[in-house]
Amino acid sequence: MKISDSFFRLLLALFILFAGKVPSEVESFTGTYGINYGRIANNIPSPDEVVKLLRSVKIKNVRIYDADHSVLKAFSKTGLEIVVGLPNGNLKDMNSNPDHALTWVKDNVLAFLPDTHIRGIAIGNEVLGGADQSLWEVLLGAAKNIHNATKTLKIDDVIQITTAHSMLVFNNSYPPSSCTFNDNIIQYMKPLLEFFSNNGAPFCLNAYPFLAYMDNPNDIDINYALFQTTDGIYDEKSKLHYDNMLDAITDAAYTALENAEFRKMEVIVTETGWASHGDQNEAAANGTNAKIYNYNLRKRLAKRKGTPLRPKKMLKVYVFALFNENLKDGPTSERNFGLFKADGNISYDIGFSGLKSSSSLSTNFRWMVYCSVLISILLLIL
Repeated sequence: MKISDSFFRLLLALFILFAGKVPSEVESFTGTYGINYGRIANNIPSPDEVVKLLRSVKIKNVRIYDADHSVLKAFSKTGLEIVVGLPNGNLKDMNSNPDHALTWVKDNVLAFLPDTHIRGIAIGNEVLGGADQSLWEVLLGAAKNIHNATKTLKIDDVIQITTAHSMLVFNNSYPPSSCTFNDNIIQYMKPLLEFFSNNGAPFCLNAYPFLAYMDNPNDIDINYALFQTTDGIYDEKSKLHYDNMLDAITDAAYTALENAEFRKMEVIVTETGWASHGDQNEAAANGTNAKIYNYNLRKRLAKRKGTPLRPKKMLKVYVFALFNENLKDGPTSERNFGLFKADGNISYDIGFSGLKSSSSLSTNFRWMVYCSVLISILLLIL
C-alpha cells in the first residue's frame, strides 16, 4: 500500500518532534537506594565478585571514591550505574591545568563508555568546611574544568558533575527551618551552587544521624535517629513534624539552599549509615543499632516519598558502605560501617544475602534443575 505524501509528512514531523526531545539535565541517580563502594581495605572481595553481590541484592546505583580501572572494567556490560570520584588530592592540579582535566576524563571516563554505565563524577569529597582550606579555593575551578572536559568530549549529556558536602557546611541544622550555610564558607558555596544549578546538578550531602547522636546523646532520642517509633520533633517556624532525623537533616539542607536563593535545587544524601562496632566510648556503634538503622532506612526509601518540606521530591540515598574497611584511619567505628563483612557475607540481616549465601542458593537451584531433568528422563524411559 502506498503511503500518501501528507501521511508521510505527518510521520516525519512526529519523528523530528520526538527525536528532538533531549533531557534538559543529566541524572546520575535514577532510583532511591544506592551504595558507596569504599575500598580502603586489603581483604575485601574482588570487583568481579562485587558485581555478583550487587546484582544479587538488586542494588543498581553505586558510588566509588576514585576511578579505579579494575572496578570500571568489572562493571562493564553489567547495567550497574556508577559515579566515579575525583580524589581531593587531584583538585589543585585539575583547577590549574585544564589539559590535565581533559586527560583525566579521557582516561578514566570516556575510555570506559558506553559499556560501563558511568553516570557522574564527584569532584572531591567533603571539601568545604574541611581542614585543608587551600582546597576550598580550587574546588569550583576543578569542577568547571572537569565539566568543560566532558563538553569537549561530547559526553556532558550523560555525565553529571557533583560534589558531596559534610554537615560542617551548616551553621545550625536544628530545627530544620533555622539552617543556614556557615559564614566562613558562604563565599565559596554560593558560586559553587550557581555553577551546579546552571547545570541541573543536585546538592549532595553526607548525612549521619549516627554522628549527630554520638555528639549529643543527652539531647537526642536514639529512637529518633534510628527511625524508631518516637514523638519526633515539631518545627514551630515551618509547622512541620519530623519522625526521624534523616528527614530533618535533609530539610535543613533544603532550608539552607532556600536562604541562599537556590530553592529549586534537589538534595541527595550521598552518604548515611550506622557503625556496627566501635571503641569503648562509642557505645551506640553496635550491631543491633546498625541493623535497626539500615533496615528502617530501606523501609523508608521503599515508600518512594519525599520529606516534610519537599513531599513531592522523592528522597534518594547512597548507603555507607558496602564493606567494612580495615585500613581506614580514625576510631574503630570508621572501619565498621559495612553492610557486608570482608568475606562478602552480611554483617547483619536487613534482607540481603551475602556472596556465599548467594552462591549456595545458586548451587542448590542448579541441583534442583538437574534432578528435575533426571526424573523426567527416568519417567520417559519407564
